[in-house]
Amino acid sequence: MDYQPAAGTLLDAGCAGTIAVWSFRARSRNPVALLKGLIAGCLDFARHDCRKMKTAVALGSNLGDRLENLRAARRQIIELDWIRPPVLSAGIYETEPVDCEPGASKFLNTVIEFDFEGDPVQLLEQLARIEESLGRNPHHPKNVSRRIDIDLLYCGDQLIDNERLQLPHPRMHLRKFVLRPLADIREDLVLPNQRKTVRELLGKLGESGDAIRLMGDW
Repeated sequence: MDYQPAAGTLLDAGCAGTIAVWSFRARSRNPVALLKGLIAGCLDFARHDCRKMKTAVALGSNLGDRLENLRAARRQIIELDWIRPPVLSAGIYETEPVDCEPGASKFLNTVIEFDFEGDPVQLLEQLARIEESLGRNPHHPKNVSRRIDIDLLYCGDQLIDNERLQLPHPRMHLRKFVLRPLADIREDLVLPNQRKTVRELLGKLGESGDAIRLMGDW
């Protein structure tokens, strides 16, 4: 069997795993092993789509050392598989709690954006594990004070609406504590389900729910 056409076809398909094929071929005379390597590379390509997507998450904390909670979350996020540079970090903003219990402390909020090459649902699961590692109970009630809150905001031009995940985040365009830091890094972004830029959406919210910028470099 001639394996040369098979290799060419897979390369033409753009399979990421085949980039290393020629160096592998130089080391191996086993055509079966070569073909298995090509197939494995293409399966990996299909699984991750090999397409970098600008992806953002919102971070919030109003319990404990709020700033350190945000820093710890950022450190763990950028170490995840399929996270790629550049990583952009918005400033840190202090905001009033929204829909929390009476007497809740103010939040620190920020947004980070990065390139992502994987499955958004898997990313959501990884973010939930980071929350747990930083002390958030997986059965933590909604809309109460929390040590860390990580929300997946958008993932490229993905439009997802199911029980597990909604992208873009269905309420981010109404939240100053999200839009204000996001405007630091992506003020001209137009979300897939919007017609206005982040800057314009922020302007529509007016002065309600002030977000006070505490620092830029954290």
